[in-house]
Amino acid sequence: MTQQEFIRTIKEAGIVGAGGAGFPTWKKLENPVDTVIINGAECEPLLFKDVTLMENHAPEIIEGLQAVMEAVGAAEGIVAIKNKNRKAIERINAALKKNMRVFEMEDVYPAGDEYEVVFHATGKRIPAGGFPFQIGVLVQNVETIYNIRRALKGFPVTDSLVTVSGAVESPLTAWFPLGMSYGDVLKAAGAITAENYIILDGGPMMGKAVSDLNTTVSKTTSGLVIIDSESHLAGRKSQSEHTFRKIGKSTCDQCSLCTEMCPRYLMGYPIQPHLVMRSLLTSDPLSSSLTHWAQACCECNVCSLWACPEELDPRNVCATTKRDLRQKGMWQEAEQQQSLMTEAHPLKEYRSVPTQRLMRKLGLDKLYRRAPFREDIPSPHSLRISMKQHIGAAAEPLVSVGDRVKKGQPLARAAEAALSVPVHAPRDGVVAAVEEDVINIIPDNQPPKLAR
Repeated sequence: MTQQEFIRTIKEAGIVGAGGAGFPTWKKLENPVDTVIINGAECEPLLFKDVTLMENHAPEIIEGLQAVMEAVGAAEGIVAIKNKNRKAIERINAALKKNMRVFEMEDVYPAGDEYEVVFHATGKRIPAGGFPFQIGVLVQNVETIYNIRRALKGFPVTDSLVTVSGAVESPLTAWFPLGMSYGDVLKAAGAITAENYIILDGGPMMGKAVSDLNTTVSKTTSGLVIIDSESHLAGRKSQSEHTFRKIGKSTCDQCSLCTEMCPRYLMGYPIQPHLVMRSLLTSDPLSSSLTHWAQACCECNVCSLWACPEELDPRNVCATTKRDLRQKGMWQEAEQQQSLMTEAHPLKEYRSVPTQRLMRKLGLDKLYRRAPFREDIPSPHSLRISMKQHIGAAAEPLVSVGDRVKKGQPLARAAEAALSVPVHAPRDGVVAAVEEDVINIIPDNQPPKLAR
């Protein structure tokens, strides 16, 4: 198979990054690199999907890695795994092929950040505002690599591997069909053990608070963590922009701990959250001269949920400042950001955030239970499949109301000449509605089972 045939196969399978914002995978495969890294560090507390996949499907993951290495001409393959996950390391080591190795990472947050993985596994730094391929590296999430292997066997993306944990009777990790409602997903975990609750979609640190049970599983859904809506963490996650900016403006004493503990700052990137907080206190033009220090923020939340002694919210101030920079046409070019880079901080290794201590600080230590893999999940009553589950242009519907569809059949094609991927039917069923951004399917009454 040529590189172009490989890329076309991956695109037609609808694969996007399963560990982040959902960048279309085919686009990342266009550039030749020296090293392919599988990111299996999974740093969010209470999520287990990546380690579960490595423990149960190591040979398939390594097959996927080998295929990607051949396609992009890489001489080395690295699987980054936290050193606490001994079973996963053992299984992956047993499946490794020539020119592949495991890189063991500390159990710290945010070990799974792409920049952290590349820095620790290779000693290289991704250029500020740039991409890993510029230093000869390609990084893919474990599930993405697994989906690549399945695509080469003829199976498109129809399900997402999701951990459901926290205040639930039976935590689990399972394959859930795209378009399944969060309400139906939670039924698989049994009773909710909190009287009132919210869902942290994506994990306690970077996940967003969700209360709408009609929200649906997408290609980037990784975990649903249930917490008490009256908990301190729920309150922090639910603050409005008006509130966190007003409190930050009146309370920040410029101690700079948010910056001193920032993982990206410690790697030498031009991010200084305390200066972004200071910009709340000023007005133009001084404010504008400070806000570019938000641009390199990865929104990991170390500043807000770990470092700040006043429990302010530098993370969300940085996030909204980045939004404003784009809207005002003030976004710096990559070259400008790169000119501001410094050497990695000499104390970086001593400022990592231990996961166990982080869970205690967040009030999650009592909710920590392994979420074992299960296949016996309830059949969904309906599926609302989004046409835009990734960065880029939405897919364009191919079906009409009343059409019968088979699992894996294309429901929508990738937008022409755009960064886009197609969408496939998660189950056999009948198309009940076709909207611009959603296709509704009533699935046949069959137990869902993911083809391997």
